[in-house]
Amino acid sequence: RLGNALSLSGKRSLCSSFALKLHTTMARPAIVAPMMAVLDLQLLGREYQPPVGDQTCLGYLLRIRCPTTAGAACSRLRPSPCGTLGVGPRAAAAVRLSTSAPSRRTYATPAHGKGSSSEQLSLPPSRSPHTSAKLSSLHARLSLSPAFPLETLARCLIDPTAEPNPKFNNSTLSNLGNNLLGYYITEHLLAKYPRLPLDVLRAAMHAYISPPALFQIGREWGVEDAFEPTLEVDAGLLQFKRLKPGEPWGPEKFFKTGDKSALEPPAPTTTNKNQNGDPKSASESAAEQEVEGIPQSHATANFVKSVFAGVYLHESPSSAHHFFRQHITSRRLDVSRLFNFEQPTRHLSRLCAREGFEPPVARLLSETGRRSKTPVFIVGAYSGEERLGEGYGASLDEARMKAAVSALKGWYLYSPVVAGGVDRPSRMEEEGAWEGGRAFTSVFVDVGEVIV
Repeated sequence: RLGNALSLSGKRSLCSSFALKLHTTMARPAIVAPMMAVLDLQLLGREYQPPVGDQTCLGYLLRIRCPTTAGAACSRLRPSPCGTLGVGPRAAAAVRLSTSAPSRRTYATPAHGKGSSSEQLSLPPSRSPHTSAKLSSLHARLSLSPAFPLETLARCLIDPTAEPNPKFNNSTLSNLGNNLLGYYITEHLLAKYPRLPLDVLRAAMHAYISPPALFQIGREWGVEDAFEPTLEVDAGLLQFKRLKPGEPWGPEKFFKTGDKSALEPPAPTTTNKNQNGDPKSASESAAEQEVEGIPQSHATANFVKSVFAGVYLHESPSSAHHFFRQHITSRRLDVSRLFNFEQPTRHLSRLCAREGFEPPVARLLSETGRRSKTPVFIVGAYSGEERLGEGYGASLDEARMKAAVSALKGWYLYSPVVAGGVDRPSRMEEEGAWEGGRAFTSVFVDVGEVIV
C-alpha cells in the first residue's frame, strides 16, 4: 500500500507502509531568507544615490529629521541595542559616519554694498564632482579634453530653476552656447547654400539647433535627469525644476493668458522682505527664491548649449567647431524638403526676369496612358534652349508645377564647388590662422530671394 506525497517537499514522492513505519522521510530544501544587501548602502546616505523619484534613503531621512548626532537623535525614532534604527553594528557605524559629517559645505561670497560683510551661503551639490562616477562617464563618452574640468561639466548640468545663483548654474554658459550654435549653423548653411531663402534658412536652423533637436542629442549622450533637485542628487544628473502636470509654458502660456513674460526665459521671483518685514539677506534670498518649472526638453537643450560653451572656453575655437561638426552638422538634413512655393510658375517667371533669362516655357517631354485611369506626364521647364527643371504628374498642370518647383530648387540649392572646401569666416579666429600663407577666400554672396 502506497502513502500520499509529502507536502512542501518540492517533489511528488511515493512512500511504502514499511518506510512510514520506520519514520523515513525525504530531506526538505532549506528556505533561506533573502539578504538585504542594499541596506548598508542606504545607510551610508551620501554615497548612495537613490533611484529617480525615491526619497526614502535612510541617510537622507537622518539628515532631515536628525540634525544632531546619530546615537541621541535616532534613538527617538526606534530604540535598539546598537542605538540606531534597530540594525546591525556595521550599519550603525555607517549611520554614525554619515550623520557626523556636515550635510552641506559653505562658501564665502564677496561683500556687496558699502559696509556689508561677506556671508556664508550653502554650497550646491555639484561642487563635489570628482566623487561622481556618472559625471566622469559622461566626460569620457563625449571625448572631452582633459582641459575641460569636471567642475564645468557639473555646472552645465544645473539649470537656473534648480540653483538661482548664476555662479553655479548654466545660465551664462547656455547663453554663450546658444550664440555659438547660431553663429556656426548660420555660417555653415550660408557658405554651403548661399542662395537659400530666409524662411528656409530659419527652418534649417530650427531643424539643427532647436530645443527638440538638442534634446535628442542630449539623450544620445546618455544624460539622465533627477526627479527633484535636492541635496542627495548625484552631480552627474541633470537638475531642474519640472513643470506641474497640465501647466502651460512658453508660447502656450502666452496664447492662453496673454502674459508676454512667458516668452522670456524663466526668472526667479521673490520678495525683498522676510516674515518680520525686514530686508532679506543674500543667503535668505538665494534660499527662498521660487522659480517656475521648465520642460525637460528645454533643460536638456540648455545643457547641450553649455557643453559647447565649455569646449569653446576651456579648449579652443577650433575644438569647438570640430565638436560642432561631430554632433550637429554630421546629422543628415534634406534641405530640399523645407521649400514650400505657393505660386511656383509665377515665382520662376519673376526669377528669370530679374536675372535676364528668357521667359520660362513648359514643354511636354513624354507621356503614357493619356486615356487610361492612371496617366503619367513628364514636363520640362525651359528658358530658351536650356532646361531648368523637370517634373511628372497625373495631369499636365501637376507636371508643370513640379517642373517649376524643380527649377526653383535648382537655383536656391546652388552650392559653390571650391577646391579644398568652402572657406568659413570663423576659421580666421582660430589660433595660427594667419600663419602658413593661406589667405581667406571669400564665400559667394547672392543678391537675395525673389519677392513674389
